[in-house]
Amino acid sequence: MSERWGMKTLATAFCLFASAAAAQSLDGVVQLDVLPGWRAADGTHMAGLQITLAPGWKTYWRAPGDAGIPPQIDFSGSDNVASARFMWPVPEVFDQGGMRSIGYHDSVVVPVELTPDATGNITLSGMLDIGVCEEICVPARLPFSIELPAEGKRDPQIVAALVNRPLSADEGNVTAATCAIAPSDDGLTVTATLTMPTAGAVEHVVVEASDPLVWVSEPDVRRSGGQLTATVDMVHVTGGSFALDRSGVRVTVLGSDHAVDVRGCSAG
Repeated sequence: MSERWGMKTLATAFCLFASAAAAQSLDGVVQLDVLPGWRAADGTHMAGLQITLAPGWKTYWRAPGDAGIPPQIDFSGSDNVASARFMWPVPEVFDQGGMRSIGYHDSVVVPVELTPDATGNITLSGMLDIGVCEEICVPARLPFSIELPAEGKRDPQIVAALVNRPLSADEGNVTAATCAIAPSDDGLTVTATLTMPTAGAVEHVVVEASDPLVWVSEPDVRRSGGQLTATVDMVHVTGGSFALDRSGVRVTVLGSDHAVDVRGCSAG
């Protein structure tokens, strides 16, 4: 599965754009490159967003965990981009000072399918803000400006990253996904239950809300036979009440054998 955003929503996404010909770096710690990719027959453009880290350093997935730093991007200077769909490779789970973080080390290619407003070249221009961490975390602010021409050929690095994705709910044999919601002192307590075979001896679960202003705690995870249950607290950053859209709840199971990405849940 993948994610699609319009131009406004993309400002909150993990999106690592930089020019392959003039890549930006941070003191030898991190470098970002665009693999130019290719234009598909349907008019979309598949590019690869490559981040390379110095040994021992890591950066974060779209849901970075309590110890991680959520990435952000502003590319309001871009042209001919209507929306983008990201195919996130399966991340790793790290222990960081007794807390969980989720991300990548060494290097990662994030495939992104761009839908242009019109035929012709795509211009991507803006600023990337990410955290890169070793013993400490360092903010990296990287400007970028790149033009993707309306041609190109399939890149094996992008193709390999597309293969390294979580399974869909159907592929992971998820036969039911429910969410029970109860009020809490600060917001909501949500219990997501997946009916699915095990994804491995170790299963980490990430629960996300569709509203980026809703904070989600690390889950209490339990498995009983063919059911995997994760209970989280959800709190709006304003401290106020909010309604939870079950169709926008996303549950990712990061197992030692494979990962499964489940979109939406019914009343439980």
